[in-house]
Amino acid sequence: MRKFCLLTLLPLLALAQPASAQMENFRTGPVFDDFGPTAPVEQSEPLATDARFSIAFDVATAADPDKINRTIESAARFINMHVAAGVPEENIRLAIVVHGAAAFDLTKEDFFAAHRDGRKNASAAAIAQLQEHGVQFHLCGQSAASQGITKADLLPGVNMSLSAMTAHALLQQQGYTVNPF
Repeated sequence: MRKFCLLTLLPLLALAQPASAQMENFRTGPVFDDFGPTAPVEQSEPLATDARFSIAFDVATAADPDKINRTIESAARFINMHVAAGVPEENIRLAIVVHGAAAFDLTKEDFFAAHRDGRKNASAAAIAQLQEHGVQFHLCGQSAASQGITKADLLPGVNMSLSAMTAHALLQQQGYTVNPF
């Protein structure tokens, strides 16, 4: 029986090895050291150092318990990746538009805990750090109203918009494009 278990587990361990080895290439920084890991890439078409980005991220999926919201972390990855590739941080403007179930990820600790079984808002610290680097956060007012979230419940610096659609339309008028994923 023991031999059977060992023979069953060995192929599974072999499959897991390449995935963990690949993740060793990912590092945080140079802007965010605690989150937003990226891997260096030998590019076919290197980025111009004067490249400019104005990107809006759309977030509708709530964070997994005790983890930073995946799309919010993607914004940090975007900044880390492009600064590491030589784009000046001041050439990167990001906005994050949140709606649906993800609305709670923009709320203060006490409000979040009251609505998430006493859990801590794992995205709160990342949101504060992203804001320190100019990232804007917009919450869909329609989602907030449906979830019972008021402006007073929001983390500092989070904007309450009429709707996510409105926030995206206004950001587009300011030159932002929507990140497709």
